[in-house]
Amino acid sequence: MSIFDIVLLGAALSMDAAAVGMANGMAEPRMSRKKTFLIALFFGVFQGGMPLLGYFGSSVFSSLVGRIAPYLSFLLLLFLGGKMLLDAASEEEERFLVRREGLRLPALTAQAVATSIDALAVGVSFMAQEAAGSLSLGVPLCALIIAATTFLLSLAAVQVGKLAGDKLSGGAQKIGGLVLVLIGIKLLFEAF
Repeated sequence: MSIFDIVLLGAALSMDAAAVGMANGMAEPRMSRKKTFLIALFFGVFQGGMPLLGYFGSSVFSSLVGRIAPYLSFLLLLFLGGKMLLDAASEEEERFLVRREGLRLPALTAQAVATSIDALAVGVSFMAQEAAGSLSLGVPLCALIIAATTFLLSLAAVQVGKLAGDKLSGGAQKIGGLVLVLIGIKLLFEAF
């Protein structure tokens, strides 16, 4: 695999993270630049870290990843998206995902994990490609490229989400929650 191939792989892996980042931006259109950067950084770090974890733990993860990853991602995103929808429908002052101060660290971590689990399988495939001699770059460099690609695409997606959320105002959190649920359902159907 060339650098170009790894960038394309990183872009493909980051699509779920970018969509969730956009949903976050829609839910909180007045989000600070610092928080926008933090969301993109979380998604990039997790997306780049999972291939490393998959590569180094390939003997353990190879069969496990393929079987449970889609279901775990589905459950996490269903929970997070459902909670966003419930929060948008309720008038409660306290919210789990999005409060007045915005997205909280536990929810952001869960989103980053849910959108990067498929990258574990990529790490396992790196082991096979390396053994076959078809991986021209080192695995750490591949992971760094995937992380950087995800970071940049997620950063742009959060910005787009903020713009859309500003235009949609009250309905943006409902749309964001629905997007998370739909991504989870998509991941579940891809498993079959």
